[in-house]
Amino acid sequence: MKVMLAFLANSLTNFVIGILVAKYLGPGEYGRFAIAFSIVGVVQTALFDWMRLAATRFYSEKVRENQPVVRASLDLSFVVVTCGLALATLLYALFGPKLDFDSTLILLALAIAAVNGLFDYLIALVRARFEDQLFWRLVLGKNVLSLVLTGGGAFLFHSAAVAMEGVIASLLGTVIAARASLTDRHAQSHFARRNMAATLAAYSAPIVAAHLIYQAVPLATRAVVADVFDFAETGQFALAFDLGMRAILALGSALDVLLFQIAVAAHENHGDDEARWQVGRNMAVVLAVLLPGCVGVYFIMPSIELLIVPGQFRGPFGHYLSLLLPGLFSMGMILFAVNPVFQIAKKTGPMIAAALAGALAGVVLFFLLPWGEDASNLALAQCGVYVVALLATLAFAAREKPIWPRLRDLGASVAATLGMAGALASMQDLAPGFVTLVAQICVGALAYGALTFVFDTAGLRGELMGWAKSRRQPV
Repeated sequence: MKVMLAFLANSLTNFVIGILVAKYLGPGEYGRFAIAFSIVGVVQTALFDWMRLAATRFYSEKVRENQPVVRASLDLSFVVVTCGLALATLLYALFGPKLDFDSTLILLALAIAAVNGLFDYLIALVRARFEDQLFWRLVLGKNVLSLVLTGGGAFLFHSAAVAMEGVIASLLGTVIAARASLTDRHAQSHFARRNMAATLAAYSAPIVAAHLIYQAVPLATRAVVADVFDFAETGQFALAFDLGMRAILALGSALDVLLFQIAVAAHENHGDDEARWQVGRNMAVVLAVLLPGCVGVYFIMPSIELLIVPGQFRGPFGHYLSLLLPGLFSMGMILFAVNPVFQIAKKTGPMIAAALAGALAGVVLFFLLPWGEDASNLALAQCGVYVVALLATLAFAAREKPIWPRLRDLGASVAATLGMAGALASMQDLAPGFVTLVAQICVGALAYGALTFVFDTAGLRGELMGWAKSRRQPV
């Protein structure tokens, strides 16, 4: 529970920082910032994400004590990959062709990719060992520094470059401050083995390739928006996707940090069948959280725009986010509900095929959808990528003969969400504002929570009653 709260706190802080950066940079400069951060996502995914994934799947306290080769191989791999990136960057700076984008932002993006890759890798190691206190320290330290340095840089200088420099400083400062706790005395470099690194990379490669496709889609879309329209429209488009995706990642990651590790532990301690059963139950829980979350955002959008979104972005923000919501929901289900089927089975190859199917659908939609005065067609095309990818991922997952969630649980989630939607629809005529937003959240949460309790969706009623009973027992 503490780790879930830490993830939610981290996601909330990132959400606030994103809004502050957008507010003080403005649509045009935020458009440049957004493109640069899409480059961060692509580079980090391609070069560093496999280490995080391998640590999440194969590292644990037991492995730490008995197999130091795993941590040592991952640590040395990070050093090698970072040196390779630095060398490639230097060679390109000296001999490469000029790009139609600010070279300073590109260099900062590459630096952030490396530093954020390190931070995410270390967080994954801490998470795999269930070290809640250290996890909290890392997340809290990074959030405080990022709020001051990134948000403050945008406020004082109104510069995308300065804001990105704040990101680098906050990540490095956190890692340096906690370096003693992050060092593993069991994993000296002489334990590292090339074949172990190759094995871990081979497991992660299909996942990385799939994620790389998903990361490339926003980058390509933003580049097209900037080319056809301008950086200001890119900023409008990007803020809707960025904040929407952060909200999805906040919900999904808070669940995944606990649920996936439970599935891994079930596989390690009780075998394949128990792990498959846990993954099926996890799917029902993820659906029960993401579906009402996305539907609820649609209904409270006017109040969110008025209270949270910077004035320069209002109007386009709600329009683009409404178009993107089905795709954001689909992306969340892919990452946190269906992909664990392949990860537990260690058969991650189909994830690439599903991502390619989604990308192909996006290309088709790009050419079929008519152009208008804004980038609505590109929002729909990007949404279509993730929806088709979810359908393809489910189709490939079925071939692994997983233990699916009970139809009763799936139906209960849909029914509870429809009940919540009905309650919120009756409040649509209320004037947007703080009181309306609070009332909508309370009514929506009460309606959905009551129906979920009645239906006992995914066994959540039993979990809640068990937790409440444990809290009443004397220590």
